[in-house]
Amino acid sequence: MVLQFATGYQRLKGKHCLFPFGFHATGMPIPAGADKLKREIEEFGFPPKFPIEEEENEYISKTNDVSNDTKIENKSKGKKSKAMAKTGSEKYQWEIMRSIGMENDDEIKKFTDPQYWLTYFPPHVKRDLEMMGLKVDWRRSFVTTDFNPYYDTFIQWQFHHLKEGGKIRFGKRYTIYSPKDNQPCMDHDRSSGEGVLPQEYTLIKLRIQDDFIPDKLKNHCTSDGVYLVAATLRPETMYGQTNCWLHPNISYVAIPTRDHGIFICTRRAARNLSHQDFTTEHGKFTVIAEFLGSELFGLPVQAPLSSYKIIYVLPMLSIKEDKGTGVVTSVPSDSADDYAALIDLKKKAQMREKYSIKESMVLPFDPVPIIHVESYGNLSAQVVYEKLNIQSQNDNEKLAQAKDEIYKKSFYDGILLIGKYKDQKIADAKKFIRDDLIVSKEACIYYEPENKIKSRSGDECVVALCDQWFIDYGNESWKEEARHVLQQLNVFSDETRQSFEATFDWLHEHACSRSYGLGTRLPWDKQYFIESLSDSTIYMAFYTVAHLLQTSYDGHQNGPANISPSEMTIDVWNYIFFADKSYNSLKTNISKETLDHLRNEFQYWYPVDLRSSGKDLIPNHLTFSLYNHVAIWPKQEDNRWPKAFRANGHLFLNGEKMSKSTGNFMTLIQAIERFSADGMRLTLADAGDSIEDANFDEQNAEAQLLRLYTFIEWVKEVLDISSSQTNNQSTNQSYNCKQESNDERKSMHYFDHVFESEINQAIKLTEEAYENMLYKEVVKHGFFQLLNSRDNYREFCSGIEKMNISLIKRFIEVQTLLLAPICPHVCDYVYQLLYPNKSIMEAKWPTPGKIDQSLIDSCNYLINTVHYFRNRSKILTTQQNKKYNVAVIYVACNYPRWQIFVINQLKIFFKENLSFPDNKILSSYFKDRQEIDKKYAKKVMPFVTYCQQLVKEANNNINILDQHLSFNEYEILVHNQQYIQRSLKLDELEIKVIDEEDTININNLDDVIPGKPLIQFFSKSSIDESSSSSKLNKQ
Repeated sequence: MVLQFATGYQRLKGKHCLFPFGFHATGMPIPAGADKLKREIEEFGFPPKFPIEEEENEYISKTNDVSNDTKIENKSKGKKSKAMAKTGSEKYQWEIMRSIGMENDDEIKKFTDPQYWLTYFPPHVKRDLEMMGLKVDWRRSFVTTDFNPYYDTFIQWQFHHLKEGGKIRFGKRYTIYSPKDNQPCMDHDRSSGEGVLPQEYTLIKLRIQDDFIPDKLKNHCTSDGVYLVAATLRPETMYGQTNCWLHPNISYVAIPTRDHGIFICTRRAARNLSHQDFTTEHGKFTVIAEFLGSELFGLPVQAPLSSYKIIYVLPMLSIKEDKGTGVVTSVPSDSADDYAALIDLKKKAQMREKYSIKESMVLPFDPVPIIHVESYGNLSAQVVYEKLNIQSQNDNEKLAQAKDEIYKKSFYDGILLIGKYKDQKIADAKKFIRDDLIVSKEACIYYEPENKIKSRSGDECVVALCDQWFIDYGNESWKEEARHVLQQLNVFSDETRQSFEATFDWLHEHACSRSYGLGTRLPWDKQYFIESLSDSTIYMAFYTVAHLLQTSYDGHQNGPANISPSEMTIDVWNYIFFADKSYNSLKTNISKETLDHLRNEFQYWYPVDLRSSGKDLIPNHLTFSLYNHVAIWPKQEDNRWPKAFRANGHLFLNGEKMSKSTGNFMTLIQAIERFSADGMRLTLADAGDSIEDANFDEQNAEAQLLRLYTFIEWVKEVLDISSSQTNNQSTNQSYNCKQESNDERKSMHYFDHVFESEINQAIKLTEEAYENMLYKEVVKHGFFQLLNSRDNYREFCSGIEKMNISLIKRFIEVQTLLLAPICPHVCDYVYQLLYPNKSIMEAKWPTPGKIDQSLIDSCNYLINTVHYFRNRSKILTTQQNKKYNVAVIYVACNYPRWQIFVINQLKIFFKENLSFPDNKILSSYFKDRQEIDKKYAKKVMPFVTYCQQLVKEANNNINILDQHLSFNEYEILVHNQQYIQRSLKLDELEIKVIDEEDTININNLDDVIPGKPLIQFFSKSSIDESSSSSKLNKQ
C-alpha cells in the first residue's frame, strides 16, 4: 500500500504519476503446485480421496522423499508429526485450492498445467485490487516468463548485456541445492529458509587406528584408512583436542569416498558430502555399514595437531543430528561444553561404566592450554565454567551463556600459545592453520546450509558443488559501482542502509540458472531457465513501454505499436533504452517514429522514483537491482539509476504472525468486506512505519471505520447548517455557528485563530510525513490530531464564542485532501459534498497559511491547565463531599532566584557536553549551595528533572530554559476566563500574578513557576472555611 499512498500524494502535488502492477510468475512455486496436484491425482484418483489422519505420515514420507539413491526411513511413530502440525488443515495442494474458494474439481484439475495458473489468477488479482481502490495503469501489466513473449525478449536483452559485460560466468560453485529438483535453490525457490547461506566448515579427519577398525568395516578397509569426520568452525583450536565426541543414540553411517578413505558421519552429512564431489558418483553415496554412536565408544583415534598422540571416542549427550556431521572434536580448554562433558566423565564412574569407557581413556586427558584470552587466562573454558557454577553438560542455559561470553572474545582477542603460528592472534592464524591441514590431507573443506532449508517441492536442501551459470556479484569493481548507486539512493532509514551495506560485504556469486521451473531461457544455453531473483531486477523499465507492445498481460496480442515479439531484437531494445544509439544502425522494419515513441516513453518515466519491497528482499532482490542498473546504465549522468527504495516490515494480524494453521489469517477481500476498502487502508496506514513489522489490529480497524462514518455524517450535518444559514432558515441549535460574511477575519476570535493555525500546522506536518513515507505519522497529524483540534474548537465555541462556518469548511476541505491518498473513496465523496460534481482527483494539495506556534502552545496550555483544574475539583469534591464554586488561580511570571541559578548551571553543564551529567552528579553539585535556601533543598532535583524534560521535548534545545513559554500565561488565562469558569462550573474566578516577594499564606505557593499555575478552590457558602489547593503538574 505504501506505493499507492505515495502515488496519491504526489498526484495532489501536481505530478504525473505512474503506478503499474505486474505478475511475477518466474521460478518454482507454480510448477511445484502443479506437480503436487498431478501426484495427488495419481495417488488418490480423481476427484482425489485423501487418506485419514493415521495414513498421513506415510504420504508425507512419499511426497517428501528427497533422495533417489539412499532412502531415509521415516521413523515417526506418532499419528501426526511436529512438522505436519505446522502445515495447517490443508495438507494437500487440492485442499489448498479448495480453501481459496475453488469448489469445482474439474476446475482444480486444470491447474495441473502450470500455464493455466498464469491465465487464471491475474484477472482475479486485478478484481481484488480494484475493490480496494488501487489506482493502477493496468495497460502496462504483464506476466513474467516466456509465457509473455515481449517480456521474454526483454530479459534476453538484459542477460545478453550482462554476459557481454563479463558479469555472468560458468563454473563449479558451492550453492544451496535441491536434490529432488536437481537444481540450485535460491531464496524464492524455498518454502522455508529464505536468506540462509552455505556455511563453510573445516572437516577434521580423525583416523581410527588400524588395529581397532570395527568388524563391520574390516572387509572394506583400504590403505587410505577409516575416519570419523568432524565439522568445525575453529580449526585453529585442534591443538587442544583431548577426545572425540559421539552421541550414543544417533545413527552413523560409513561411506567410501573418492580420495579420502572411509568416512563415518550421520546420514544427513553423507548426503551433503555426496553433492560436494566426495563420493565417486555425484549426489549418491553407498552405505557400507551403520552404527549407533555407542558402538564406537572407546575407539582410539589419531587427531591432527593434538598434543596427545592418541585420543578416544567418548559420549556426549548434547550433540544434534541436524547440524554438522554428528562427530565433534573436544577442546575443553576453550569450549565450556567440552569441558563440562569431560568433567562429567572424569567425576562419574557410573557414567563411564554405562558406556564401557575405561579410566585410561578419560582421566589422563586434561585440557591443554592453547589460547590466551585476557581476563580468562590460558584455560578460558575452565574459568567461565567455575565462574558460572556450571554443574554438568545438561546445564544448557549456563553453557549457552558461557559460549556467548568467551567464544567471540577468544577468536578476536585470543593469542595462540602453541604450534607453528605461536604468538599470533587467533583471527589471523585460523586461515593458515586450516590451509596447512588441507595441504597435509588431514582435513577438507565442507559446506552445509547455515540452517534448515526446504524447497518448494518439500525437499530438504543441501550445499552442492556443481557446474552452473552465476552472476558474479563478488566482482570488486562492479561491487564498487553498485555501492555508488546506493550512495545516491534514498532508503528512508539508517537500518535499511546498514542492511544494504552488510549485503555488499558478503555478497559473491549468485546462481542464476535453473533446469526446472518457469522463466526465460538463457539466450546462449537454452537448457536452463533464468531464476526468479535474476529476471526481476530492472523489470521496471519494461513497464514504460509495455502498454505499446501488448494489449493483454500475457503479450499474446500486439499493442498499439503493432510490433511482433520476433521484431524485438537486441538492437531494437538498445535503441529504446540507450540514448546514444542511432536509428540508422538498426536492421529493422519498425519505423523510426514508432521506436521514438517507445524511447520517449522510457525517457519520460525513467528512472524509478520509488520502489517498495519487503525488508527480507534487501539481501537479494533489491541489492541485485542496484547491481543490474549500474551494469546496464553505467553512466550516472544518464540519470537511469533508481532514486529511492523503501523497505517495509512484515504484516502481523492482531499482534501475531499470520498463519492459516492457527486461524490468525485474513484475505484482502475479507478485510474489505468487514471494514470497507477505506477502513482497511486507514488501518494499514496506521499499522506501522518503515522497516519495523506492522500490525493490523481488527479492533482498531472497527474503530477506524466508525471514525470515517462519523466524519461523513458530521460533514453532512455541518454543510446542511451552512445551507440553511445561507437560506436564512433556522439553524440546528447543537451547533453554535456564526453566519458567513465578507468581513470574517475581523470578527475572528482567539479560538478561530488557534484552529486556523492548527489546520495550517496539520498541512505542514502531514506533508513532511508523506515526503518521508511515514504513514502512521500521516494518519496521526493529518487525521487524528486534526480531528482532535476540531473537537477542541467545538468545545471552546460552546459559550459566547461561535464557530466560524467558513473556517469549518476550510477544515473539511483540508481534512479531505490530507486523507485522500489513504482513504480515496470517503474523501472523494466528502469533497463532492463541498464541491458538487467535482472529483477530488482534480484537486491539489492544500497550501498552508501562517502558523502561529505561540497561539497553538497557548491553547494546549489552556487545555491541559483546565483539564488538571477539573480533575482537582472532582477529587476535592469527592474527598470533602462539598461543592466548590469559587476559585483563585495564582500565576508566576518569572522563576524564583534559586531556580534561575539551577537553570544557569544546567545550561553550562549541557553546553560543555551536549548532554546533562548523571543525576547523582547533579544532586551532589546542588547540595548545600549557598545560592539555594535550605527550605528548597528537597525541591531542587524535581525541578532539575522538570528542566531536563523541557529540553528533551524541545529536541535538546537548551535555550528553551530561558523562556519556555512562547506566550503570556497570565493574559491567556484572563482572556479565556469565561471559558475556564464555564468548564469548572464556577460562579466566581479570580486570577492573580505572584512574585518572589509575595507573602501570601498559601500552601505550595513556592512551587508556582511559569507554566505551572496553582488553583485554590472555595465554597461560596463558607468562604472562611479551610481551603484546599494544589499545584499544576506538567501534563
